[in-house]
Amino acid sequence: MTLDYRNLALGILLSALATGSWWLNRDTEQELSYQPKPHSLDYYIENFGVTAMGVNGEPDKRLSAQRMAHFPDDDSTELTAPRMTLYDENSPPWQIRSETGWVSGDKQLILLQCKVNIDRNGAPEIRPVHIVTRDLRIQPEENYAETDQDVFARSGDDRLESKGMQVWFTKPMRIKLLANVRGRYDPN
Repeated sequence: MTLDYRNLALGILLSALATGSWWLNRDTEQELSYQPKPHSLDYYIENFGVTAMGVNGEPDKRLSAQRMAHFPDDDSTELTAPRMTLYDENSPPWQIRSETGWVSGDKQLILLQCKVNIDRNGAPEIRPVHIVTRDLRIQPEENYAETDQDVFARSGDDRLESKGMQVWFTKPMRIKLLANVRGRYDPN
């Protein structure tokens, strides 16, 4: 069996074409297999703050955070050290703060995660209130918040403990303690 240069050249050419095809196919498969991260950040803002105005032109709500990160896949927002202020024209505003937070894409739900502090300063005829809980769910349009975690509340010398709470911040403002309620009331 004799090999001539023509058959040898044809064999080398076919081998080169096969190797090149394999190499191109490998690169194409790698490019097609790349998928962007499903929950990737598109922008963030340091020292973020936004104020919503009421129908009377006065501030109604304010949300601020040390850092706000937006995710385009579900339009959600993550917050670091968020603070929410709910204003009332006839009493001091409610101040709500937590370690982290999350805002839904439709802005109808805010989750304040980890330790949450809810405070309202006192004023004439209005007692100060301090509430500590965890994992508070806020519906900002309704000025409503709830948690199923332990709640510790203090107003002056009065103390309350509960498992779970619902709060309506608009008039008439009310707090509903859900289970295992214990308290100490000072009549002075």
